[in-house]
Amino acid sequence: QRERERERRMTIKFILLVNKQGQTRLAKYTDEFLSVDERTMLEGEIVRKCLSRTEKQCSIIQHRNYKVIYRRYASLFFLVGVDEEENELAIMEFIHCVVETMDRYFGNVCELDIMFHIEKAHFLLDEMLLNGSILDTNRSNILSPLQMLDK
Repeated sequence: QRERERERRMTIKFILLVNKQGQTRLAKYTDEFLSVDERTMLEGEIVRKCLSRTEKQCSIIQHRNYKVIYRRYASLFFLVGVDEEENELAIMEFIHCVVETMDRYFGNVCELDIMFHIEKAHFLLDEMLLNGSILDTNRSNILSPLQMLDK
């Protein structure tokens, strides 16, 4: 029963930040069962699928045993892979929170911010997620450790 509870709490399996050309700029996986080759193949398949869709199509797709929810902000796509039972609207809200938090820290986040400050982008996600579960969405709580490191 504990194992089942642990699996249920671990809902977010991966987060990908991808540019319009399909190049992954940030990848965070919480599913440790995937090898590097499997991750690379999964990324390629999902990115092709999401980028080929029009703006009028739904931004939720099913791929293998994942439900992928994505949103486009300027030139970046934010893709989140979750369990099939996960609430899509909650994940959409989480993606928006990630973008707003990065916007506040970087000042209108763009692809170059992610590329040149990848460790800070990972740090922000680490403050928001723990083992695939959303830990905190309060921007002040998330940003305060990073701002202290910047001093």
